[in-house]
Amino acid sequence: MEAQMGAPTFWDNNDRAQKHIVKLNGLKKSVLPVVAFKKKVDDLGVMLELIDAADAAEKDLYAQEVTGQVDGMGPELDQLEIASFLTGQFDRNNAIFSIQAGAGGTESNDWADILFRMYNRWAERRGFTVELQDVQPGEIGISKATILIKGENAYGYAKAERGVHRLVRISPFDANKRRHTSFCAVDVIAEVNDEIAIDIPEAEIRVDVYRSSGKGGQGVNTTDSAVRLTHIPSGIVVVCQNERSQIKNRATALNVLKSRLYEKKQDEQRAEMDKFYGEKGEIGWGSQIRSYVLQPYQMVKDLRTGISTSDTQGVLDGDLDRFVNAWLRAGCPRHRNKDIQMEE
Repeated sequence: MEAQMGAPTFWDNNDRAQKHIVKLNGLKKSVLPVVAFKKKVDDLGVMLELIDAADAAEKDLYAQEVTGQVDGMGPELDQLEIASFLTGQFDRNNAIFSIQAGAGGTESNDWADILFRMYNRWAERRGFTVELQDVQPGEIGISKATILIKGENAYGYAKAERGVHRLVRISPFDANKRRHTSFCAVDVIAEVNDEIAIDIPEAEIRVDVYRSSGKGGQGVNTTDSAVRLTHIPSGIVVVCQNERSQIKNRATALNVLKSRLYEKKQDEQRAEMDKFYGEKGEIGWGSQIRSYVLQPYQMVKDLRTGISTSDTQGVLDGDLDRFVNAWLRAGCPRHRNKDIQMEE
């Protein structure tokens, strides 16, 4: 592919050239870290040969150096292993991430706001960028929000969070300081652009425009720039209001709608609705994938993998990789039947 870039006609088609470069960079990100790690392993092999040939004093010195290098390579190997599980068709794509408050009014809206903050911080930790596409405020917090998480393998990692999330705490809104349980649903789909061909007839889409909500500013809340698309046959609704331009918001909303329709179509073809939408289930008891207990004790536990931690504040500040990585390992055929080590 690098040799093809040197051809005189390579830049004759700029769009094709850009796609070629993006694909090449993606392949390099997959291959080069493995090549670099293998070189480190080979270097260790040479050092072991030196130890065999060295005298007693030198052996201790070399052994300490080898031990230090091996210890440092452990986390690197762990990251390479996790990355090897991201083999889905769209795992490399950006992720469209939606948070929906369950029944419970103020309590659930506040929980949705906490989750919104948690996922923004998690994305920042991973080096992803976040774009707010739509937010529907509640009386306190939010009732629904949709964000676009951009970065290499964003969907591959983010899809682990799809499901219902349960919070147990002493309510800050209850004068009697009683313990409350709240639920929110998280939905994650891959952003797809030219990778799929979905033709949506104009007659099947209802378009509504209105003024953007939220914090204003000159030209933000004074024009009908927000766009709501409703796919009439399926009932899927997509809202976008992050741009000042109605045209840009409509284009973004249409792209999200295509992504959602494609995901729905894939579910129907595989007859595995629980894999994407069905897994999320009802936003209530018995359908949660993870519990966040703040009272009467401190624990976050993933009910799919058994991974748990008492560092609830760290989790709510975006430290989610222990859960994401465990879910990816559990979904890999090599690890599916193995017990997963519990974590504190």
